[in-house]
Amino acid sequence: MVVVLLILTALLAVVVALHLTGADGSRYTAALLALTPYCLVAGIALGVFGVALGQWWTGAGCLVPAGVLGARIGPRALPRKAKKAEGVRLRILASNLFCGRGDVKTVIELVREHEVDVLNLLELTGESAEEFERAGLFDLLPYRILRPRGGGRGSGIASRHPLTELQLAGPSLLEQPSARLDIGGIAVEVVAVHPVPPTDSVRNWKSETAGLPRPGPDIRVLAGDYNATLDHATFRNLLTAGYRDAGEQTGKGLLPTWPAKAPLVTLDHVLADERAAIVGYRVFRVPGSDHHAVFAELRLPG
Repeated sequence: MVVVLLILTALLAVVVALHLTGADGSRYTAALLALTPYCLVAGIALGVFGVALGQWWTGAGCLVPAGVLGARIGPRALPRKAKKAEGVRLRILASNLFCGRGDVKTVIELVREHEVDVLNLLELTGESAEEFERAGLFDLLPYRILRPRGGGRGSGIASRHPLTELQLAGPSLLEQPSARLDIGGIAVEVVAVHPVPPTDSVRNWKSETAGLPRPGPDIRVLAGDYNATLDHATFRNLLTAGYRDAGEQTGKGLLPTWPAKAPLVTLDHVLADERAAIVGYRVFRVPGSDHHAVFAELRLPG
């Protein structure tokens, strides 16, 4: 039993070391980092168990790194003080359709019910784009930039406001369209985010995430499936560049979005320019998809 505790303590120490050094490592350690909240729970349980067995040093060896993780993870469950919300409203929804299998009617109902201004669709296929059109999505959001593809490579943006297509994201294997829209006289630039997962290629995941645009003169919002959590340094680099994660800011940063049937990790995010106020965030189930959709309400600078 002591040997098992030591092995698990060593794994916990690896997670802490990766956090503190800002390294994501290989595909295996990147996958391990995605499970950091569960490592915290396991560390506490193992530490208490070790102490109960009289293995004081082993128990402390679990509790100390667990405490470090707790200090980093705990604030995600606490809402931050919101900026003053004086400007016009922007509501954005991002949904990974799982190679077009996500239920079109559910997505449209979410758009209607929550008065969505911008909808980012990931893993958009030609068939699902046609289904959205037949079901009336573009009556609600008439402006769109769609890049449907097979094999989960397609993406699109649909908007209540006119769009001007941009090229903000760097080279990527999956489509990541971007556009500018005007809301109440304020220019907003939106990117539909979908880098490859690190379990496919850590190098591509890092380069594609690094290729996402940093904040610019206009307000920018990056929403989609990042294939990353707040425990990945590759993702946190975007936050330090001047974005805020809508889930984290509203105290819902631990709400998992994948896999849909038994959500474990938070791969889907809405990142907003820190000049915007994040006043709401929710996660919704979309039947047929392996991801939950993420929704954020922002107030733009007045």
